[in-house]
Amino acid sequence: MIKTRFTEMFGVDHPIVQGGMQWVGRAELVAAVANAGALGMITALTQPTPEDLTKEIARTREMTDKPFGVNVTILPAIKPPPYAEYRQAIIEAGIKIVETAGNRPQEQIDALKPHGIKIIHKCTSVRHALSAERYGVDAISIDGLECAGHPGEDDVGGLVLIPAAADKVKIPMIASGGFGDARGLVAALALGADGINMGTRFMATKEAPIHQIVKEQIVANDERSTDLIFRTLKNTSRVAKNAISQQVLELERQGATFEEVKALVAGARGKIVYEDGDPDYGVWSAGQIQGLINDIPTCAELISRIVSEAEEIITGRLGGMIASR
Repeated sequence: MIKTRFTEMFGVDHPIVQGGMQWVGRAELVAAVANAGALGMITALTQPTPEDLTKEIARTREMTDKPFGVNVTILPAIKPPPYAEYRQAIIEAGIKIVETAGNRPQEQIDALKPHGIKIIHKCTSVRHALSAERYGVDAISIDGLECAGHPGEDDVGGLVLIPAAADKVKIPMIASGGFGDARGLVAALALGADGINMGTRFMATKEAPIHQIVKEQIVANDERSTDLIFRTLKNTSRVAKNAISQQVLELERQGATFEEVKALVAGARGKIVYEDGDPDYGVWSAGQIQGLINDIPTCAELISRIVSEAEEIITGRLGGMIASR
């Protein structure tokens, strides 16, 4: 068993996190991850209302007695969700771990910390990680360019970003973006992280609440099967490469505004992709790790495999490279 500052602080067996994923972070997946000894995250805004989040937390607790958390992503919006009400639902449900992402987390920290809630904040740069540390978060999730969703605008891959952050960040740090197997876990630990965050890899598991065809598409895709959209809008997002993402890129090349692509990238279309299994119906998040995903195991099988193979790499292959003098 691999013990790190992260496993000790958050009370989990393995240094693996299933990060928040819109439309995907539901009770079935979260409970399966938790039962396997890793840290699962319910995605708060997948739930239509704070009341629905309360029910989803209760549903998760019916399936596991292990620790799990809730993700709250704060992003600019014309009509923002009632974040304060979602936070209150989290507090009243007795959740003790929250993953925050998006804009400055100070408001979330001030509201959640007095209730004994530990906060993991997702960042895409060292400077943002240091800011979050000063704000008082308990751990950092540092996202490299390889990640699905929003990788930021700096274009720094994990091989440089993770050790650069580890050199300066003092609190536990989770490496995110491009992780999905034992080699990635060992590499992250070597680079200075205390564990890994996986999103796309957990989408291709039996318990992930998305259509089987989408899971099979992830397996079929390779590391080149993503697009970076919204670059011209300074809001870069890595999504699975498909007919819609290619159309968006062409419109961007023509100087399109967000209003001109909004109908194509609507979140409701992405939700239908997961529900109906048409990978070309809308944009949906997926990372470059698709190139290393070759099967659709249970969460227990996946986590056990990653941890056992990581231990073998550390004690076997790497250990065997040390020559006695």
